[in-house]
Amino acid sequence: MTGNFASLLSLLLLLLPMLCLSIRSFPARDGPEHGFPYAEAPEYRNGAQCPALSSSAIASGGRRIEEGVVSYCDPTLVHIAMTLDSEYLRGSIAAVHSLLRHASCPENIFFHFIAAEFDPASPRILTGLVRSTFPSLNFKVYIFREDTVINLISSSIRHALENPLNYARNYLGDILDPCVDRVIYLDSDVIVVDDVRKLWDTAFSGGRIIGAPEYCHANFTKYFTDNFWSDPLLSRVFGSRSRPCYFNTGVMVMDLRRWRDGNFRKRIENWMEVQKRKRIYDLGSLPPFLLVFAGNVEPIDHRWNQHGLGGDNVKGSCRSLHPGPVSLLHWSGKGKPWVRLDARKPCPLDFLWEPYDLYKPVRSGMRDRTTASDISSTMIGYSSYLI
Repeated sequence: MTGNFASLLSLLLLLLPMLCLSIRSFPARDGPEHGFPYAEAPEYRNGAQCPALSSSAIASGGRRIEEGVVSYCDPTLVHIAMTLDSEYLRGSIAAVHSLLRHASCPENIFFHFIAAEFDPASPRILTGLVRSTFPSLNFKVYIFREDTVINLISSSIRHALENPLNYARNYLGDILDPCVDRVIYLDSDVIVVDDVRKLWDTAFSGGRIIGAPEYCHANFTKYFTDNFWSDPLLSRVFGSRSRPCYFNTGVMVMDLRRWRDGNFRKRIENWMEVQKRKRIYDLGSLPPFLLVFAGNVEPIDHRWNQHGLGGDNVKGSCRSLHPGPVSLLHWSGKGKPWVRLDARKPCPLDFLWEPYDLYKPVRSGMRDRTTASDISSTMIGYSSYLI
């Protein structure tokens, strides 16, 4: 068993009893017909070392909110942006839970949730559910108008990648208040097992706009079609960059002030328009980011995106961890841990996601019987598979 695996297993066994003891279940406030039976998360409070928050009234939708609410313009806040929809809601809730659980100053985190305009669960329902699950959470829900991007989206190798909400990250500079000049964007299929303040404090150099872990060993050419590489006018976009590398857009630190000043939303849209005329890539919302930023990304330690745990985009097969320490686990790819756990066909690493899952339907089965001992036995049995 490697030290990397042993540390993760120890962390899981340490957290599981605390999580089980401190969670209490309740029916969804919007009624059982919406099918959202979540448990209320524990209260996570700041320590004495945390900076004081300024409380003020904030405006939302033209209405005044009660006094005492934390203003999202407070300079001491860590800003997290995530999408929120019925299909990936369970993953989003688990991600929030993990962020709060491991934050040194959880009350200094502000969540910006982007919800689809026409999701089966309305933004009002999703807002109520988040508030019920995390009563003390600092957050705001924004409605993303799908017609903003729908005409720019091309078909992808996996239908889920065509969801307009996948492109909401392109518009964070427009959606969030101008006083929010930095944000961490996270996909819904992650858990964070470290203090997110460390990621937030990433220093940018050379006027860079985004920071992310880079993977320069990946075959960069495969992210674009022959139509792209055979066109000298298109492919020369990378000619002036010393070393364009693949990076995953599911974990990014974004300088929104520079993003807005440089109109990077429009630059991404320009490439999406080229894609509509001449098929230059097959993989959803990622390639436009590569076209605009690859080779000019602030490199962040790989520990902040142990990605690919959902397998590839077709089969969703089991994957092992990359070598090295872990701060964030990312189930990018087709396979999602909640789906595999419910189907009783989990991958070994799915058990590291499970303690953060607050979805608590009344049922019997493998998940209800899972104990720390079960997880330990399973993970040890797979120790030769994990790196």
